[in-house]
Amino acid sequence: MNSKRSILLRRYELGHFLGQGTFAKVYYAKGLNSGESVAIKVIDKEKIMRVGLMDQIKREISVMRMVKHPNIIELYEVMATKSKIYLVMEYVKGGELFNKVTKGKPKERAVRQYFQQLVTAVDYCHSRGVYHRDLKPENLLLDDAGNLKVSDFGLSALVESKRQDGLLHTACGTPAYVAPEVLSGKGYDGSKADIWSCGVILYVLMAGYLPFTDPNLMEMYRKIGKGEFNCPDWFPSEISQLLQKILDPNPVNRISIAKIMVNPWFRKGLARRPRAIQPEIEPEPQTVGDADGIFDITDDIKQEDSVKPTNLNAFDIINMSAGFDISGLFEGEMVSRKCRKQAKFTSMESYSSIVSKLEDVAKKFKLKVKKKVGGAMKLEACKLGRKGALEIDAEIFEFATSFHLVEMTKSSGDTLEYQKLMKRHIRPALKDIVWAWQGEQQEQEQAKQQKQSE
Repeated sequence: MNSKRSILLRRYELGHFLGQGTFAKVYYAKGLNSGESVAIKVIDKEKIMRVGLMDQIKREISVMRMVKHPNIIELYEVMATKSKIYLVMEYVKGGELFNKVTKGKPKERAVRQYFQQLVTAVDYCHSRGVYHRDLKPENLLLDDAGNLKVSDFGLSALVESKRQDGLLHTACGTPAYVAPEVLSGKGYDGSKADIWSCGVILYVLMAGYLPFTDPNLMEMYRKIGKGEFNCPDWFPSEISQLLQKILDPNPVNRISIAKIMVNPWFRKGLARRPRAIQPEIEPEPQTVGDADGIFDITDDIKQEDSVKPTNLNAFDIINMSAGFDISGLFEGEMVSRKCRKQAKFTSMESYSSIVSKLEDVAKKFKLKVKKKVGGAMKLEACKLGRKGALEIDAEIFEFATSFHLVEMTKSSGDTLEYQKLMKRHIRPALKDIVWAWQGEQQEQEQAKQQKQSE
């Protein structure tokens, strides 16, 4: 970069700063030859490689090249150096739709137009096998003419991401906008999950607040799981009826996009406007030939091929923490057997320190250690027990650089032997690195209550 004029790779002149995320910054820029205004997302390659987000960035690039639609932010080109990735995108200066909502509720006519454009864009994505999975007003931008543009495909999934059951399984998105089947931790249909998010957005645009909200996070999840919401009396009956069909907690019964698009309220005004022509999806020539190419220039970055911790998102933390396990809200009674065969603890130590400590503990109690990819280890007893050799899978999940969650699960052997080994030996031996064990606070409260009753 030229420090005087901030020239990027002899192609763009960087302007003012637009925004920032965990691993990227976004700048306004102008093409030196074309003079066209663009937004450039600058990603720190070393950081995303260190935390294992390479595939996510590749997927975002691949998806944005596939979806060419008037209501979707366009990716013009991708450039890369040894240390940075540059996504050159369409510049939309109207700001986030979220900001418009906070300044006051739009009129019904404007709400319908935004919703029409959103549903049309989402339908287009689904036709290309793309599921956004993080639809919310903050990810919807407005251009000069007030047209909606869907952005941020960082959490999107392709049809190839489905498992053998034909469903997606990664819980992601923003909790208040996420469908109940996603929160349940089971497989889900990406298209039905996106439809739910569209419904929440429609409600927010009309009301100015969320349909599912509560100071208690667990209570909010319960409301989402049951589909408990009320439309204000001043909502037009057509919108209330449509929302009841979209925000149906049962994805099987939830209305499809095809049916939304023939809904009388949705159709209003469409006949007076010519239908937008959807351009072909042939990608424009790119500076980097494919998504994998952005990681080919790695002379100044050392990629570790050794075991690395699994990156953990907010949904994983919520579901894996005893106080926030929400599976019971969707599945009835919680399965106590799983708790007897599994122990979890959080640690403020580094990943390498946790691995080292687990290896020391295994050596002390004569357990064989086998390292596996993705931050996993297997501890195996040398002697046979009542039901064969006791084996414990230890998996380390990274939430931040110095905050990890460790899950220790009995994979084979006798459950009582596992519990005895954990309680008498392993748990005391790990006290130097443990911040808190799962359920420890509840156990202390129960012991306190029992003592008081005695």
